[in-house]
Amino acid sequence: MTAPALELKKTTLNDVHRQLGGRMVEFGGWDMPVQYPAGTVSEHLRTRTHAGLFDVSHMGEIDVRGPDAIPFVNRLVSNDATILTDGQAQYSALTTPQGTVIDDLLVYRFAEDHLLLVVNAGTTEKDWDWISSHHGTENVQLRNASAEYCQIAIQGPDALSILQQITTVPLDEIKYYHFTEDKVDSVPAIISRTGYTGEDGFEVYAAAEKAEQLWNRILEAGKYGEEYGVLPCGLAARNTLRLEAGMCLYGHEIDDTTTLLEANLGWICKLKKGDFIGRETLQKQKDDGIKRKLIGFEVTDRGIARDGQEILIDGQRVGKVTSGSPAPFLKKNIGMGYVPAEFAVEGKAIEIDVRGRLVKAQVVPLPFYKRPKN
Repeated sequence: MTAPALELKKTTLNDVHRQLGGRMVEFGGWDMPVQYPAGTVSEHLRTRTHAGLFDVSHMGEIDVRGPDAIPFVNRLVSNDATILTDGQAQYSALTTPQGTVIDDLLVYRFAEDHLLLVVNAGTTEKDWDWISSHHGTENVQLRNASAEYCQIAIQGPDALSILQQITTVPLDEIKYYHFTEDKVDSVPAIISRTGYTGEDGFEVYAAAEKAEQLWNRILEAGKYGEEYGVLPCGLAARNTLRLEAGMCLYGHEIDDTTTLLEANLGWICKLKKGDFIGRETLQKQKDDGIKRKLIGFEVTDRGIARDGQEILIDGQRVGKVTSGSPAPFLKKNIGMGYVPAEFAVEGKAIEIDVRGRLVKAQVVPLPFYKRPKN
């Protein structure tokens, strides 16, 4: 007798995705659109040149309140939450005693006694268990508020002008990695200026039941259906966009076997801030030097590197591709992976084992893509 299949979780936009022709797949226990009829390449290019709309309501939200909110979170994460001001967000990570990564996350500061942690969808329960298990004597109240929120991201050069049509908030005054609480289309919302595509853009957090209203209004404001209008984007475009931008994906570039220093994330590893879980190990690794390092590479041969394929240097198998795909905007085949630190040198020749065929590539600087400065 076979075990019953686990029922996938659904965001409140699930029916909307299906009405728009979204091709649905399982992702981290969720039923999510991987692409829409326009296709991944069109979605990717539209985000780079105009705007893309993403349902990221599957992400987790953990509410931390109380007089000890900041010291409690600061003990669990690698970045320094004490430097945040009200209305500021910060990229950080939950680390193990071995200095490896439980999850990467965003820390939002609403007040001295109120933080919101935004975590990855597939790790929300694991993160919640980890965070709540480390609640000691600190005066904090923890709540897994994930089901209460929808999260909709609009990214791209036209994101600001589109969203501005349905809010009175002067969006150009929200600095990068900052947020405000106000209304979007008369709906109380958190408006945050971060992103995971390499483009400028915003995330709108609101009550879960308001997702459909907000999604449809943003599509309407963005002239969805016109040649240069906003396009709804699936997981595939989200992945190729973040890869071009050289951003890590949990479960690929970072996980509980990789440290922040190996993943080029030393900049979110504030060893001088005081004690946090994994600090001692990370300090030792910094002092001794890392043995392996995450690289970006560009395929110089015919062929596409894919996740999990082996990396060879001088005929020796030295690592694996963590993420690899065509880069639609750059029109190159790119990837990331770990190699021994001594080989992490720009221009270094490497090979990728693509189904038994050795394909030539070379190490290049990260990120692959940087958006043009205005």
